Amino acid sequence: MKHSGLFRRTTPNPSTTDSQAARADDFSYLDPGSTYLDSACQSLRPQPVLDAMTEYYTAYNACGGRVKYAWGTRVDNEVQDARRAVLDLLGLSARQRAVSFTLNTTFGLNLLLQQLPQDRFASMVTSHIEHNSVFLPTMTAATRLGVPRLVLDRTPDGALVYQPAQLERAVVVVNVASNIDGRLLTNLTDLVRDTHARGGIVILDAAQAMAHSRALLAKTEADALCFSAHKMYGASLGVIVATHELIESLDLTFVGGGMVADVREDSYDLLPGDPGALLEPGLQAWGEIIALRRAIGWLGTVRPGGQTPAAHVAALSQQMFEGLAEIPGLTLLNTEPSPVISLYAPRQDSHRLAVFLSQSGVMARSGYFCAHHYLKEQLGLPPLLRFSLGLHSTPADIDKAVQALARLMKGLS
Repeated sequence: MKHSGLFRRTTPNPSTTDSQAARADDFSYLDPGSTYLDSACQSLRPQPVLDAMTEYYTAYNACGGRVKYAWGTRVDNEVQDARRAVLDLLGLSARQRAVSFTLNTTFGLNLLLQQLPQDRFASMVTSHIEHNSVFLPTMTAATRLGVPRLVLDRTPDGALVYQPAQLERAVVVVNVASNIDGRLLTNLTDLVRDTHARGGIVILDAAQAMAHSRALLAKTEADALCFSAHKMYGASLGVIVATHELIESLDLTFVGGGMVADVREDSYDLLPGDPGALLEPGLQAWGEIIALRRAIGWLGTVRPGGQTPAAHVAALSQQMFEGLAEIPGLTLLNTEPSPVISLYAPRQDSHRLAVFLSQSGVMARSGYFCAHHYLKEQLGLPPLLRFSLGLHSTPADIDKAVQALARLMKGLS
């Protein structure tokens, strides 16, 4: 098989096979014997992102928002460029929305939910298939607000099952793409419209969607979305995109330097003009923010195998789904191809399978993937094995993983 564009065949080391040697140019640093299939946890970083981090730390390693010298000015400009790049990526306007940077998706969701104003909302609404980053803070936020928490079903295609009356003055918090089987929030537009019509708000966990299902979020009318740069080829970083109205309505209790224009003994003035800064107390991860902008730029130009990123991942998803479905003794949770595929072998321990796969150079996730309620309590499943794709992945990687798992299952039967 010939690879064009990003994926170009390199001269293989005599000690490696073709499946080990085929790598993307921007991931050429990878050990050719390693096959990484855990991008749902964190994606690998292409070389331009690594270069951006190195350049920051070696060429202009200054604080942003606090200094007047040249290095700091450059940091400020780079950070503002990153905010604009996030909004442009989603087709959103800075006139209505602000971008804030934080630790990760979980931290971003908590910053919003734990500072919602009292007496405005009547319920907290989520779904059964949520990651713990949604499932847990909706519990504590509902308790703080003194409102009931409603946990709803999702259809096999990912749509939230609800009655409009259930959305009355509700805080709706759901994922856009599942980290279990990749199912998408297919009725996102209807959900936002129906929630807003009844005085509620919608906050989205977009951690899994930003890498491969971003089109669903284009020009979204949701009040806020949170995602992790490290799941979309950036460095480790969390991002909040929220409406000015939502940010300005928060009862801010998590405060610090970088948020204030002036401080007195018993009072302070918040910074005017940039609502995003109200969710950024203290020093920020300047290098990681700058690297996110490089990741966004890279996503706009990369053409793996001469394909768009979406087409490349779709083809690999099909290959992976069909290959895994043919292995005797496995039960797939997925009913269709997805960049995230979870499965189990009823007679085998998934953690043991993951260890054996690792010995063959294949890295896959085992466990409940921070979705304990749905997988363990609701479905009653044992720990699972999960394969998740990234733009570093190649057809040879899929072949290697499928063949290794097939050999394991045959040997253990």
